[in-house]
Amino acid sequence: MKLLLKFNLIFLLVFLVGLAGSSLVARTLLQKAATDEVADRARLLIEKANAVSAYTANQIKPLLETQMKYTFLPQSVPAYSAAEVLETLQKTYPEYSFKSAMLNPTNPRDKAVAWEEDVVNQFIKTPDMKEFIGQRETPTGTSLYIARPIRITNPACMSCHTTPDMAPKTLVDRYGPSNGFGWRLNEVMGAQVVSVPMTVPMRRADQALLVVAGVLATVFLLIGAALNFMLWKLVIQPVTRLSGIADKVSLGEEAPEFEVKSKDEIGVLSESFGRMRKSLDQAMKMLEA
Repeated sequence: MKLLLKFNLIFLLVFLVGLAGSSLVARTLLQKAATDEVADRARLLIEKANAVSAYTANQIKPLLETQMKYTFLPQSVPAYSAAEVLETLQKTYPEYSFKSAMLNPTNPRDKAVAWEEDVVNQFIKTPDMKEFIGQRETPTGTSLYIARPIRITNPACMSCHTTPDMAPKTLVDRYGPSNGFGWRLNEVMGAQVVSVPMTVPMRRADQALLVVAGVLATVFLLIGAALNFMLWKLVIQPVTRLSGIADKVSLGEEAPEFEVKSKDEIGVLSESFGRMRKSLDQAMKMLEA
């Protein structure tokens, strides 16, 4: 097997192993970056929902207290306002979703579905948990969701959720006496859940991976071409010439001098070959004499 072929086989093996390893590392880093990007978007939506809730509680609810004596206005409920604002956002971005998922909600639309109940139960089992991150499959692809526990920490809120008798009559008239009661202070009653699609960020990560792999492959090929040229010019070609001259000398034929001006190993080899040739010529002359 030719030396150049051996070199290229070894280089190809190193190239494939290096490309596979670097692509695996790049894929892991790119997917992690995409996941972090999606998580940041989800947290931004939660913070937006909390900002709307705080605005409603501090500025809207006091303005509606008089009307609330005659009819219940859900616009005074912070969670309702947050849900309405993000539902409007969802019309533009239908894959995004926000929900205050409750185990026993006053408003039936806040009732937690099966997978949301599992998330709420995680917070109940682990009271110190502040945030839960997971993924789930949806009709539009994989979505990442972030959930945060909902606890009632303001005693004033319990007036609407302890018993139907203590709750405002207008609230009971609107939603009935069956749901949204029996809550306890500081207990986990539900979870804020934001879902953000991962399809687009992951597609971008895959595209970036292809670019990275392409660049690495191009760099490896250029390095391989440069090494092949250097190996041929500096090693293969001089050794081939030296081998041809050695064959002629061994057969007693006339052969040209082999001179290499470089000071590398090939130059040292050519000098050694020249001395050996002179010694051989002198030995032959002595035998002839």
